[in-house]
Amino acid sequence: MDINFIIVAIYSYLLGSIPFGLILTKLFLKKDIRDVGSGNIGTTNVLRTGKKSLAAATLLLDLLKGYLSVVITFHYFEDLISYSALLCFVGHIFPIWLKFKGGKGVATYLGVILALSHKFFLIFGISWLVLIILFRFASLSSIASTLIIFLYSYFFESNNFSFILFIFFIIILYTHRENIVRLKNSSENKIKL
Repeated sequence: MDINFIIVAIYSYLLGSIPFGLILTKLFLKKDIRDVGSGNIGTTNVLRTGKKSLAAATLLLDLLKGYLSVVITFHYFEDLISYSALLCFVGHIFPIWLKFKGGKGVATYLGVILALSHKFFLIFGISWLVLIILFRFASLSSIASTLIIFLYSYFFESNNFSFILFIFFIIILYTHRENIVRLKNSSENKIKL
């Protein structure tokens, strides 16, 4: 196997697997975020602690993981950008430190698309905000906005990222499978605006 694949795999996965939601809540609240709400380590669950500043910090740091992974790879291993993006994303969802039980991947995905294209990031942000205002479901907004990015890339962009964006969409569907069931049953929690 090419040594570059191994190098990119190691730093991308390890970056992705840093559980910032868990670290921040333990540090500042002396709580284990896995004992709060859904038990998830991501931004939405950190928000359930009532600390918006910690939720914002979790979002920013999880986003930064995806962004840095792609930017580093762009500078040193340009032909492995999609590979790096996917491994960082997978690292967040299945972190080795937490017995492979991590977040749902949306914030890290945001960092990845910000590094790939500012246009993707902007479209996702606008789509997510419109959907959250209309329906107030974070899960629905995230799933639909991820699909919109894939469709936009496939139909309107001439880059090579459509396939990896489709893979991200499928994985985000998977990580939100319980939310999808709750949406169907009308039992999903709404975000208070």
